Amino acid sequence: MKVVLMEPLGISEDKLAALAEGLTKEGHEWTAYDTVTTDTDELIQRAGDADVLIIANHPLPGEVIRADKNLKFISVAFVGIDHVDVEACKEKGVKISNTGGYCNDAVAELAVGMALDCLRNITACHEAVQAGEGKGTLAGHELAGKTVGIVGTGAIGLRTAEIFKVFGCKLIGYNRSPKKRAEELGLTLMPLADVMEQADIISVHTPLTPETKGLIGEEEIGRMKPGAILINTARGPVVDTDALAKALREGRIKAGIDVYEQDPPLPKDHPLLGAPNLVCTPHVGFDTRESIDRRADMVFENIHAWVKGEQIRTML
Repeated sequence: MKVVLMEPLGISEDKLAALAEGLTKEGHEWTAYDTVTTDTDELIQRAGDADVLIIANHPLPGEVIRADKNLKFISVAFVGIDHVDVEACKEKGVKISNTGGYCNDAVAELAVGMALDCLRNITACHEAVQAGEGKGTLAGHELAGKTVGIVGTGAIGLRTAEIFKVFGCKLIGYNRSPKKRAEELGLTLMPLADVMEQADIISVHTPLTPETKGLIGEEEIGRMKPGAILINTARGPVVDTDALAKALREGRIKAGIDVYEQDPPLPKDHPLLGAPNLVCTPHVGFDTRESIDRRADMVFENIHAWVKGEQIRTML
């Protein structure tokens, strides 16, 4: 069986070699590419006649999938598979597994960290000290006792809720279906409008789908309490950027944003560049040393399981 890593996994050469050795010892052929390409012809060449492809978060077009006559399985080092032509996989009977769960802690911790930054003005305080100034009007607020609204109570949303609960927060949330774990945490589900009105901190954790695009729009942001905080570590288009930027510039709310319509660097005219009351990061929520190593382990676990006829983390 031929296995091809189509792009880097972000791990050390030693770790990759150790993981690959587990395949070669079983007699499988291994090829790894250490650069990223989005050129379809180059991707077709890389895939060749592989039985198994490993990809991360760059597109795998249908042309590549159809050109690989032997392709049977794709192990995706990512939570979503919207960058894979699933219809082409269905046509060819190609199975897909992902690495869902690899970054639950990483994303949840960033969401909480952003909330703390917004509450205690950590970034603003740093800038004041560096500018030779004192604290001025930078007295902050405590996280304990705040009402936190979790929008999307999937695995990451619930992990975020668990951490906020440790800080002594009241938990409310919005989700299309009830979750037993949410109930165990004391998280009260309610309509989105009520969450937006009642929460001191709103943390967004929904996937991007046609139904969730623009879920947090001008109306929803307008319902937020004065001084409330909106955290988005999910997907950029879930929140209306123009409406968010307007609310920030008007001083109505604060925000912590890790995701955008496209990954940074952002265009110079992007509405959030230069916006006040904002803590922003360049889509690093998933990206910790621990999570990336964990993701790589899961990619190879997927392959070993599939070889044995026991597909895990099944997406297709």
